Amino acid sequence: MLGAAEPAGDGPWVVRAWFGDATMVREVASWGEHFADHHDTKGYLLLEADAEIVGRLRSLGFFVEVDEGRTAARRGIGAPGKEAAAGAGIPGFPCYRTVEETFAAAQALAAARPDLATVLDAGDSWEKANLPAGGYDLLVLKLTNLSIPGPKPVFFATAAIHAREYTTAESALRFAERLVASYGVDADATWLLDHHEFHLMLHANPDGRKKAEAGQSWRKNTNQSYCGATSSSRGADLNRNFDFYWGAWGGSSGDPCATTYRGVAAASEPEAQAVQAYMGLVFLDQRPDDLTTPAPDDTTGVYADLHSYQPAILTPFGLTSTQEDVCSGTNLPPNCEGLLRLGRKWGALSAWDPRSGGLYPVDGSTKDYAYGRFGVPAYTWEMGTAFFESCADFEESIAEAAGEMLRYALRVARAPYRLARGPDTFRVELTPGAVTPGGAVVLSARAVDGRVFDEESGQAEPAEVIAEARAWIAVAPWQPGATPMPLAAADGAFDEPFEELTCSLDTGALADGVHPVWVAARDAAGNWGPLSAALLAVVDPADDPRIEGTVTGAGSGAPLTARVSVGPFATVADPSTGAYALRVPAGTWDVVARAELHAPRTAAAVVAAPGATIVRDFTLPEPVFADDAEGGNPGWTAQSPWAVRSDVAHRGARSWSDSVADYGNLANVTLTSPVVDLSDATTVELVFHHLHQLEGGYDYGYVEVSTNGGGSWTPVERFSGAVAWDWQPVAIPLPALAGAAAARFRFRLTSDPGLVRDGWHLDDVALTAIVAASDTMPFVDGFESGDTAAWSVTAP
Repeated sequence: MLGAAEPAGDGPWVVRAWFGDATMVREVASWGEHFADHHDTKGYLLLEADAEIVGRLRSLGFFVEVDEGRTAARRGIGAPGKEAAAGAGIPGFPCYRTVEETFAAAQALAAARPDLATVLDAGDSWEKANLPAGGYDLLVLKLTNLSIPGPKPVFFATAAIHAREYTTAESALRFAERLVASYGVDADATWLLDHHEFHLMLHANPDGRKKAEAGQSWRKNTNQSYCGATSSSRGADLNRNFDFYWGAWGGSSGDPCATTYRGVAAASEPEAQAVQAYMGLVFLDQRPDDLTTPAPDDTTGVYADLHSYQPAILTPFGLTSTQEDVCSGTNLPPNCEGLLRLGRKWGALSAWDPRSGGLYPVDGSTKDYAYGRFGVPAYTWEMGTAFFESCADFEESIAEAAGEMLRYALRVARAPYRLARGPDTFRVELTPGAVTPGGAVVLSARAVDGRVFDEESGQAEPAEVIAEARAWIAVAPWQPGATPMPLAAADGAFDEPFEELTCSLDTGALADGVHPVWVAARDAAGNWGPLSAALLAVVDPADDPRIEGTVTGAGSGAPLTARVSVGPFATVADPSTGAYALRVPAGTWDVVARAELHAPRTAAAVVAAPGATIVRDFTLPEPVFADDAEGGNPGWTAQSPWAVRSDVAHRGARSWSDSVADYGNLANVTLTSPVVDLSDATTVELVFHHLHQLEGGYDYGYVEVSTNGGGSWTPVERFSGAVAWDWQPVAIPLPALAGAAAARFRFRLTSDPGLVRDGWHLDDVALTAIVAASDTMPFVDGFESGDTAAWSVTAP
């Protein structure tokens, strides 16, 4: 097999262990080892193993071979990721910050934004509590706007409780940093920090993490009382040490040297004690401590324990001995439907599989403690495909997905069981986003119901018709004095599970300043979903600055219908002149101009002083090849099953997709542009919008370019995982194509012999450039006018 070899040397290796039946899988699972389990689809387990584990696998009848590529990544060999951590990072894995660097970054965030961030000491690690001058404090990064009083709903997350799981702490810390950096610029980040609390225990097992940073496959804490003071198998599995049915379900070991050793008593370890105590500080007790009483529908708070790998989203209880994607088994949590529903929402954002239970019993876990004691929806997130995840895979398929899941957890934390039942709203836009008192503002948004599912089982949430939508300005819907405003369906009727929403806002009663505008939708079953928001500025024309200019094509000089954003505020340029103007609050803003089928441009850090008028003109590179998928094929070579689909689109009704449903196994299919002459072109960029749901870390969408008409190809970008709720814009500079007489680009989807997903959708694709003046302009047709006179058609 390509990329496979016999284990040689000392290990550890990442191996593929091929099995014949599910009983072999369950036996390995009972050891406490993580693996990428694909059962009937792949037929093998992907797991990290040393010589002992390889021997045990073979004794069970597994055929074992080394995955050379993943073994190299495990050892830190290969290309680093695109976003290295600020410090030196873990040796061989520069995208992951060390314990010390993580703590320093959190302290720096709190020092820079003391109004939003606080670092708290929640307790001590085992070494800090027991060894002179050893160990670490268990630090919690708390994010909330301290000037707005509570009580506020809480989302609490713990990271790296299993030390060797590299992705967890870095994912959560990056989300926290971006959330704070987006305050006042991104509407959702702003209102979430104003009205919620995010608590992140940065490293729940820092002693063990230091062992893992040195390259050891260390899972437990470092308690020297267990298995010998210097043994590499010492310590307790902290995720088996929590005081909820500890040791009761056969889901842990009593052997101090075992991977899943539960400790001498429930909550015997200082790290578990600290996490339990912190949960008691931030969560209300909302259900009895039994296995049968559900938490109430208005329960507040969410908990997630970040782990790797599988990837999966696991609910309580560990008593469940099989993973269930529906609530039809035994020993399920009494809130099973609500827990899985929220899990499926996260699954749609990440392409990770939501499950109730596990492959084998687990007792004394974090999620069971949080749900069992407090009633909050509590989960284990299994992220990625390896403990020592490569930086490239982390940044392509994990970091962004984890960030979206963390953000969604905050959005629903006020009433997670209830809000997860309702429709999701997104792409809330105000035009213009800043007005003088009483100025006209048009709100637009989208709402969708039932866009959540489990790919492997095909189990879907019911897709109810959107029945109603509302907006609130300045006063949140849960606050006294909140006044809802009805939104209309843009097509005139609420009769589909997906609706475009619109209304005109009355700003006459608003004082000068920045006001949040919230939007939510209700489905026909009566379920209201979580809020999304935009920011509206009411400005003083006598004092607030004005930013103005024009947006034109870089080659033609033609005016463009562009959306110009100044921070969170936006307006649309006049299509006849390209002129725009917007008054905004004083500050320093990034100004961005975007027009469909054109490359965007940004004027960064524009200082807008009170009373000033600032001029910023934009010339956007124009398309030399473009397709919005609404008309005929403008020259693509589409390898089957690439085709135009009419069930999903960024604009209009159509988009390109790699398949009409899920893509197949072992796919390697391309959508290739025609040859484009860029001899006189500079500043070449590829722009497009896409959705994708790919098996993260296994299946990929590549963007590749050729300078010789397709004779050879060079990859320039790779995507994996999920962007599944809203179309995302992409702009890729392609300097290699500048001056090429036979330039081409292509989209290529590849998959392995395992799980399949919905695939890759592309729309509004344009190759843009600045072209030297000539007598003839490149031919472009966006197919919106209906005029086909420039085309000749040959049958068939």
